Amino acid sequence: MIINRTFSRANPKKWHITHVENLEAAIKISTNNSELNKDHSQLENYHQRKFDVVLLDLSLPDSIGLQTLQEYREAVPHIPVVVLTGLDSEDLALQAMAQGAQDYIVKDDITMPRLERAIRYAIERGEILNKLRESEEKTRQALAKEQELNQLKSSFVAMVSHEFRTPMTIIRSSVEILEYHGANLSEERRVKYFLRIQNAIDKMLHLLNDILFINKADSAKTKYQPIVLSLKDFCLEMTEINQLSTKNQYEIIFNYQGECTQVEMDEDLLSCILSNLLSNAIKYSHKHSKIYFNVICKDQTATFCIQDQGIGIPLKDQADLFQNFYRASNVQNIQGTGLGLAIVKKCVDMHAGKIEMESQLGVGTTVTVTLPLICTTQYK
Repeated sequence: MIINRTFSRANPKKWHITHVENLEAAIKISTNNSELNKDHSQLENYHQRKFDVVLLDLSLPDSIGLQTLQEYREAVPHIPVVVLTGLDSEDLALQAMAQGAQDYIVKDDITMPRLERAIRYAIERGEILNKLRESEEKTRQALAKEQELNQLKSSFVAMVSHEFRTPMTIIRSSVEILEYHGANLSEERRVKYFLRIQNAIDKMLHLLNDILFINKADSAKTKYQPIVLSLKDFCLEMTEINQLSTKNQYEIIFNYQGECTQVEMDEDLLSCILSNLLSNAIKYSHKHSKIYFNVICKDQTATFCIQDQGIGIPLKDQADLFQNFYRASNVQNIQGTGLGLAIVKKCVDMHAGKIEMESQLGVGTTVTVTLPLICTTQYK
């Protein structure tokens, strides 16, 4: 009431006052006007509050003393607070400032000039604190980004050094054999070493292409370029190509359901999706096992389901498998870069589709990709 009377004698156009009677109401109205939608960043929160300052009485019906300030500060950390109390105590003032108040006024000593000065100082101090928080948050984000980049660099260097070492060794040893013993080798042996060299080069080129794709996708240089294609024929061709690559050590069982033979999709991106998923299914399956490749066209979408009977993926790894360079903890000596599923996810996103995975250790993995038959996306 003292505050209301003091403001009523001042210029009413200068102040916009909201008055509540208890702490619960104060917290509710402050949070409703200071909190952002959860989808917004914390940094924006410092600039979105409606109230410039809160005058907080330490004697409220539902809270008394410094506990009032503590509860309010825990709920509303970013609005400057001027504490009002009936006790002229230096210790109380210091404790209030330590708990986050910007200023302190004894109610019996309130005058308009003193109140205005306290409000002005509180707002100024609050702005300084918010700028410090903003600077701290920006520094924290920059540090986190730097740590992430350093981790990516480390993962990249480790992956490249590991994945390039084997094919480079094969190339060097094969070249040395051909150079020093070529004249004594049969034509069949020479062809064998040349094929080894060619396969090693193909492996390195494939790795480089994956790295370039990730880089282009991250920098938004990869474009979605749909064409009309026969989906059934395309999937049959992908099945045949991957079946040949298995050298009859695995059986890929293809099944197609639906009438949508002509669709609009990006041929290169779709090839990237299916080749990586089929390759993974082969790579992580036991020899002579079956891989099921099912395609269902229904309700203007195409669903691609690739199911293997392989080693499965630990539950703890499943959430991170679409990150660059991430590999499951049970891959052991199975070669891989950790880029395949990251590339698949980016290709699916460019089609405005979705990807889901189910896996059980020792049983196998099922990956389901759903794409619209005619895709209109931001990448188009």
